[in-house]
Amino acid sequence: MNATPLGLRRGWTEQLNLWSDRKELLNALIGTVGTYVVLVLFIGGNNVPGTSVSMAAFMTPGFLAFAVFSTGLTVLPTLIAADREEGTLMRARTLPRGIRVYLTGRAVTTLLTIALNAALVLLVAVPLAGVAAPATPARWFTLVWVLVLGALAVVPIGAMIGSLVSGPKTAAAMLALPAMLLMLISGVMFPLESLPGVVRGIAQVFPLYWQGLGLRAVFLPDSVLAAELGHSRPLGRAAAVLGAWAVGGMVLAPWLLRRVRGR
Repeated sequence: MNATPLGLRRGWTEQLNLWSDRKELLNALIGTVGTYVVLVLFIGGNNVPGTSVSMAAFMTPGFLAFAVFSTGLTVLPTLIAADREEGTLMRARTLPRGIRVYLTGRAVTTLLTIALNAALVLLVAVPLAGVAAPATPARWFTLVWVLVLGALAVVPIGAMIGSLVSGPKTAAAMLALPAMLLMLISGVMFPLESLPGVVRGIAQVFPLYWQGLGLRAVFLPDSVLAAELGHSRPLGRAAAVLGAWAVGGMVLAPWLLRRVRGR
């Protein structure tokens, strides 16, 4: 029995059930689009220092990056912890390749949720923040690989965290503050040049900074380079860092999940 097609089918079916639930769709609209609109209205009116680009436009790629990051790093662990608490993981363990099917399904639902959130944010950003669609095929390609690598960089970490925490409430409480701190220091909502050098160095270790940098290269003009570190956007380095996080997570996550499952 091949676990991958079963996991894909499980994830797609679960996502269709979520999309058919009006409450879930309303939560997605309020939680993602509502937060974005509030941020744009409150802090998006001024221009980025040294440029003619508004803070609303600068903030849009960063908010999109944070939506990807938070879905993989906070929502996924909460779901896995809830499934473990309810016995879903135990039941999956009794089936042939059940854990692999379960994890594949969870990864599919997470990636589809990320795609939905990204589409909702961009639909609102075009009229509200004046953000234009990518103008060249190269920028469309950059958008795809940044979103894919960004998701792959955080989904395995989210799976590992979800297997370690004691329950969904613990996961939500434990992850909310670190996620917000990373958002503040990663330059996704305002230029990183305004922060101390030590903070900049810490931010560049984590994938959120590189997700934001890659998406700014897609949606913002080159005039915003004045607000970037080193006045450049090293996309090759961004791909390398995100790829390293993705590969490391994919190697460590199955090993850790096997140990937790055995325990």
